[in-house]
Amino acid sequence: MDGAPAAVNPEEPGEAAVRGAENGADVKRASEILGGGGGLPVAPSLEPALASVQVVPREQVVVSRRLVTIAALAVGIGIAGGVVAKVLIALIGLITNLVFYERVSTALVPPTTAVVGAWVLVIPVAGALVIGLMARYGSAAIRGHGIPEVMEKVLYGQSRIPARLMFLKPLSAALAIGTGGPFGAEGPIIATGGALGSVVGQILRTTSDERKTLLAAGAAAGMAATFGTPVSAVLLSIELLLFEYRARSIIPVALAASAATGVRMLLMGTGPVFPMGVIGEPRWTALVSYVVLGAVVGVASVYVTRLVYAVEDWFERLPVHWMWWPALGAVAVGVIGYIDPRVLGVGYQHIDRILSGNLVGWTLVALVVLKLVAWSIYLGSGTSGGTLAPLFIIGGGLGAALGSGAAHIAPGLGISVPVAALVGMAAIFAGASHALLASIVFAFEATRQPLGLLPLLAGCSAAYLISTLMMETSIMTEKLARRGARVRPEYALDFLTQVLVRDAMTTDVVSLSADEEVERARAWLASRTKGATHQGFPVVSAEGTVVGVLTRRDLLAAEPGAERVAELVKRPPAVAFPDNTLREAADHMVREGVGRLPVIDRETGRMVGIVSRSDLLSAHEPRLRAAEG
Repeated sequence: MDGAPAAVNPEEPGEAAVRGAENGADVKRASEILGGGGGLPVAPSLEPALASVQVVPREQVVVSRRLVTIAALAVGIGIAGGVVAKVLIALIGLITNLVFYERVSTALVPPTTAVVGAWVLVIPVAGALVIGLMARYGSAAIRGHGIPEVMEKVLYGQSRIPARLMFLKPLSAALAIGTGGPFGAEGPIIATGGALGSVVGQILRTTSDERKTLLAAGAAAGMAATFGTPVSAVLLSIELLLFEYRARSIIPVALAASAATGVRMLLMGTGPVFPMGVIGEPRWTALVSYVVLGAVVGVASVYVTRLVYAVEDWFERLPVHWMWWPALGAVAVGVIGYIDPRVLGVGYQHIDRILSGNLVGWTLVALVVLKLVAWSIYLGSGTSGGTLAPLFIIGGGLGAALGSGAAHIAPGLGISVPVAALVGMAAIFAGASHALLASIVFAFEATRQPLGLLPLLAGCSAAYLISTLMMETSIMTEKLARRGARVRPEYALDFLTQVLVRDAMTTDVVSLSADEEVERARAWLASRTKGATHQGFPVVSAEGTVVGVLTRRDLLAAEPGAERVAELVKRPPAVAFPDNTLREAADHMVREGVGRLPVIDRETGRMVGIVSRSDLLSAHEPRLRAAEG
């Protein structure tokens, strides 16, 4: 071609000009995706001493020494979280004793009407009014049961939680529960622990990832300290907060949960939080029954979640300021508490009775129904309280009722009512939260009944299946979904980490010789011949090394006076190696603000190909084929 540069092979130094690409269509496709040449790399400086300088990818490291520091911080947060949990439970006990028993004590006791009588209609409302004031003039973030708010900070707030929440959240929760709110203490404790971890991360100027890990460590510490369930606390953090399974996050969270459990053992003892009788080996007929029971409870978990948010929607339509909503919700709590005081407070003692089989019949049904109504109304009003304990009572009671009925109708199935209650308790949490593994392991750790694991696995899996089929979101993520966020807590290995650059790169590269005349290169671009329409071109020295990358814009907009292509190069080239993963290459592109990377042989330093954004997208084709069949 007259006026076009001669072909140059970067692996054969001494030849001048441009080497064409046989698969120009692939490169053209990359150019079309990139568009206009913006963001392509321009490479080394003009000085010969810098001609060999290259910017290489940071290779991914599973763990580093920095992890030791984060792990040590997590242990400290875990210890503090254990103390915070004890303090909050003591504060709930103090308020409960003051307002319901008219005495000073920090023992966690159930609220009663024996002393206060009809004043139970007023006590929850008074506590709710204080909470409304705290929310409006302190922080609106204290509203809700805690975990969705922490999830939102992880996903969209760089895991930054204001320091004041460390004090306002537990105080508001203690007021709500201590004045009769039908909530568990675990949600606020988890939120408080998360806030503690976040604040520590902010004070020490950690990265966003490290701060997320410390936040999750604090949350896990809160749950572990409340129930003495460190493994399920770690799993809950993975499924609801971390959204990942990596050594650099799991290790600190696990250490924090272990430390918090150690504090609990020192302050509260070592026994299971929900002791129950010894469970026998289940028969296969009973196991099938637990699967069916889990499926039914899974359906219930969906409607429980919808009920809570339907109530919340109803409050949203009220023509009064949201500060007053908790007081309105507390009216229902007072009325129901006057009818049946068992619905008031945390209710851990009722879980014990359900799991032991001592709470049965219409007494059990009344507790479940009234607890559900009081809890959903008060939580939907926007007060501060947890969801786990109420869900355990509702699910455990439903499981016990269904199990008792099935055992009466078909005794040959071998159904155990306490096991049915245990399955129901865990299954409703699995269905409502979509935290399958955390639910199963929690029920095991809380009761320490190893033979219950198989029924739990079967029942919770069925509940999880039904719930995910009926409801894309969970009780934890529905609030975020209503704000326009899509939260899909699904964990899969990053596909780009499984593909190497050498398997995706283009080997036929259109490149420019560093010694080529600028005007000759421009004339070649104007010819629109094969390869001349590309948007970016590696610049190769006479020795076969890449000295830079130029775009069409760089060539066409060059200032007068530049004679050789090498004179247009402004910075070292961003390159990749054949054994880099595509994840490393993609991250390198983002850091350097480029759209493609010359691929350099580690031994010879010569260019062996080029990888572009288009190649990164095309690499997903096998994954899509495997998923779609």
